[in-house]
Amino acid sequence: MEVGGGVKNVVNYLQLQPPSPAPPREPQWKIIMVAAIAAGIQFGWALQLSLLTPYVQLLGIPHKWAAFIWLCGPVSGMLVQPVVGYYSDNCSSRFGRRRPFIAAGSALVTIAVFLIGFAADLGHSSGDPLGNSPKPRAIAVFVVGFWVLDVANNMLQGPCRAFLADLSGGNARRMSMANALFSFFMAVGNVLGYAAGSYTHLYKMFPFSKTKACDVYCANLKSCFFLSIALLITLTTLTLTLVHEKATGAAPSTAEQTGGGVEGSKKGGGVPVLGELFAALKDLPRPMWILMLVTCLNWVAWFPFLLFDTDWMGKEVFGGKVGDNGLYDRGVRTGALGLMLNSVVLGFASLGVEFSGRRLGGAKRLWGIVNFLLAVCLVMTVLITKLAESRRRYAVTSGGGATALKPDGGVIAGALTLFAVLGIPQAVTFSIPFALASIFSSNHGAGQGLSLGVLNLAIVIPQMVVSVVSGPWDEWFGGGNLPAFIAGAVAAAASGIVALTVLPSPDASSTKTVTSFVASH
Repeated sequence: MEVGGGVKNVVNYLQLQPPSPAPPREPQWKIIMVAAIAAGIQFGWALQLSLLTPYVQLLGIPHKWAAFIWLCGPVSGMLVQPVVGYYSDNCSSRFGRRRPFIAAGSALVTIAVFLIGFAADLGHSSGDPLGNSPKPRAIAVFVVGFWVLDVANNMLQGPCRAFLADLSGGNARRMSMANALFSFFMAVGNVLGYAAGSYTHLYKMFPFSKTKACDVYCANLKSCFFLSIALLITLTTLTLTLVHEKATGAAPSTAEQTGGGVEGSKKGGGVPVLGELFAALKDLPRPMWILMLVTCLNWVAWFPFLLFDTDWMGKEVFGGKVGDNGLYDRGVRTGALGLMLNSVVLGFASLGVEFSGRRLGGAKRLWGIVNFLLAVCLVMTVLITKLAESRRRYAVTSGGGATALKPDGGVIAGALTLFAVLGIPQAVTFSIPFALASIFSSNHGAGQGLSLGVLNLAIVIPQMVVSVVSGPWDEWFGGGNLPAFIAGAVAAAASGIVALTVLPSPDASSTKTVTSFVASH
């Protein structure tokens, strides 16, 4: 009785206090403008996913080592996003907390794209041979450019999502809507990137792109990157010009939130962000740990397919070989078309994420269900591959040999349908985890930038594992892409089970936070 009466008295006391002034509601167009930057970011990322794995193999890197090139993305993400998140939370620039990092990220993307697009030319001018032999200097330039590009992408995405959370003013529904818009514009960028990647004559817009060291495939890639840079710079310039941040102090550090104070966070010396990151992990609330587990399993499922989807189309579905300038290239272009269809579905599905979550009983239930859909789709890659092999047709060459022909329409239609359906779980993957992280961090008073950086660890660590393991894993089973896809299906099913059974809903987390506050006062 006394406990109940104490709670009642506290509630009455709180009701008598004047309400805290609500933060001013930012116009919707500002959220849309910031979210639109995702289209420019994702244009370049779509080109990476669809064209760069075949490109690095053309430079002379074998399939089993190609996945190691992608290590730079997870490694840079693991280091850059928490660092950028911390410093953007604590930035006191007159230009704002997030805008300086968005501008710097766009500038770095421009430099990186130049290095990647002109890697073959720079390598040849430094002594690389022409033809199909390995090109070590071009590979070195490409790797440097790829590292810079991933650092720049992480400098852009983290502050953009944190900026959206700032503009949402702590409102959970606006945060969900803002992240859904970010996912929608990612889909727009994907459509543009994959459409550009599937068009074989794009290099004619930039005649200087085709050189002795850079063939048609390379020139098309170079031209695609020119367009992606133009889009990103245009969107970033418009957003930074029209959307201004209100003058606010730096976000409270993790040490201050947990009672350690500023001095306590600096006693250890070194880079402050490392102490902040470890403090954030140490004091991470249980909902965030579970969210990170579901996210980790989810990305173990996604990353093999994102790495090798167009390679799978060129090799397993079309039956081509890298560098044959025939079936493999046609398969890669068809894969780019599939990714474009995927992005169209992703865009429409992103707009329906919030509605679907309400109809299905919450975000976590929606996430769990679509993870099972992801598992089924990854298993279907085996069926499509076996069907393509059983229906493979061959033509006799003039030398008496046999060469594979393009697969029949049913196989191609099945593969393209698979790409399209995968847009549904992808829309959820690109929005719900970030919205939940923003809501959980708001409930516990954490900085948005650092919290999203911590969530990013659950994305980049599985990507690192997949990058290291997938190539040798596939070689162990014969050199194809299917073993990694099957492992991804198992991870997707596990992610769905954890999301449905263990992950708390945002409302439950908010209630727990309020209950803890009342109990401690």
